[in-house]
Amino acid sequence: MKKRIVSALMVAVLTAGVLTACGSKNGGGTITVAATEVPHSEILEAAKPILEKQGWDLQVTVFNDYVQPNEVVEAGDFDCNYFQHTPYLDSFNAEKGTHLVNVGEIHYEPLGIYGGTESDLANISDGATIAVPNDTTNEARALLLLQDNGIITLKDGAGMEATKNDIAENPHNVEIVELEAAQVARVIEETSFVVLNGNYALQAGLNAQTDALAYETADSEAAKTYVNVIVVKEGNEGNEGVKALVEVLKSDEISDFMSEKYQGSVVPFR
Repeated sequence: MKKRIVSALMVAVLTAGVLTACGSKNGGGTITVAATEVPHSEILEAAKPILEKQGWDLQVTVFNDYVQPNEVVEAGDFDCNYFQHTPYLDSFNAEKGTHLVNVGEIHYEPLGIYGGTESDLANISDGATIAVPNDTTNEARALLLLQDNGIITLKDGAGMEATKNDIAENPHNVEIVELEAAQVARVIEETSFVVLNGNYALQAGLNAQTDALAYETADSEAAKTYVNVIVVKEGNEGNEGVKALVEVLKSDEISDFMSEKYQGSVVPFR
């Protein structure tokens, strides 16, 4: 009889441990997310009280680069991350051999060209310097935006893997300065122009709608291509906490939060 009681207690303890780690059948538990600061961590903070009412404890850790958030999810240290678009994710998987997948499309951040030591794209000086992100997809995206605004012309066929080596025509002899995405805003006072990702523009106190000299429009193909996503390691697509997070992030309440707070610099993806 004593053995049966001990066995029953052990089963109860083990069951409680599983429910604490993974959440109960009715939902609830801990969700760990790796994110960059603005706007991703701010959006997640807005989602926290909604998830809390559902029994979920959302724990957000902020990273300052585009590499570590993927590494920690791949390693299994975090449930998911929120900082990147799908082309970057695909490029990262191909280059690093990781197994990361998109489980939710949340918002779009228009890439913009911002003035540095110069402020007029129409009268750009000969030999102007333009700082761009150096990762594969965002550099191509920046070069395509420069092409759209008549600064350069890329070789035929140069698409989402374009680099400055694919520039076919450069009438103003601009110098393309390739920097890690987080560093681009820091040289705004040292270069003629900078091309900034939306999150780093926001961190620098800039808004694509009001401060950029040119930017990708919300109804462009880029909006569909560069939507920011929630990412998990392959095999974890069924994580109930992540599912709950995605549902909240796509809710009207969070969409309204994005629209009101960011005034067009962050666009909810529907």
